[in-house]
This record gives sequence, structure tokens and C-alpha cells, in this order.
Amino acid sequence: MRRVSLVRPMILFFALVFAYLQYVLWFKEDGIFNLVRLKKELALQVQQNEILKEQNTELYQQVERLKKDPEMAEGRARGELGMIKKGEKFYQIIH
Repeated sequence: MRRVSLVRPMILFFALVFAYLQYVLWFKEDGIFNLVRLKKELALQVQQNEILKEQNTELYQQVERLKKDPEMAEGRARGELGMIKKGEKFYQIIH
């Protein structure tokens, strides 16, 4: 008779421990839901980093071209900054 009375509390105890461990596994900070969220964030960050690497490569190539080709640098200075050479006249037409 004594053995039967211990079985139910032990089953209840193990059920509570199991429920707690399931809660920890799924919902705590180091749980599965957080892991899935972090993996998605990581994938997004890797994608953004690749885009930024491509942009950096393009900018580096532009800098190298500007260093090697003085005419390109002059054309860019004239077009984007409105610079003129000594002795030139600049006419601006306003509509």
C-alpha cells in the first residue's frame, strides 16, 4: 500500500520537472525560439554585409581610377563641383 501512495506524487513531480524543462527549452533566452530568431537576424546581417562589401569594392575602384587618370579627376571636379581652369569663363544659365 505504501508503494502505491508514492507513485502518484513521483509522477506529478516528474511531470512538473518535464514541463519546466520544456519551458526552458522553448521559451527562455537560450531557447529554441530565440535561436531561430537569431539565425534569421544573422542571415539578414550577412546579406547586408555582402551588399556593403560590394559598395566598398566599387568605391575603392573609383578611387583607384581617379588616382591613375588625371583627366577623369578633372572631369569629375568640373561636373560635380563646378570647378573651372584659370582663364576660363563660366556662364550659368538660369531658367
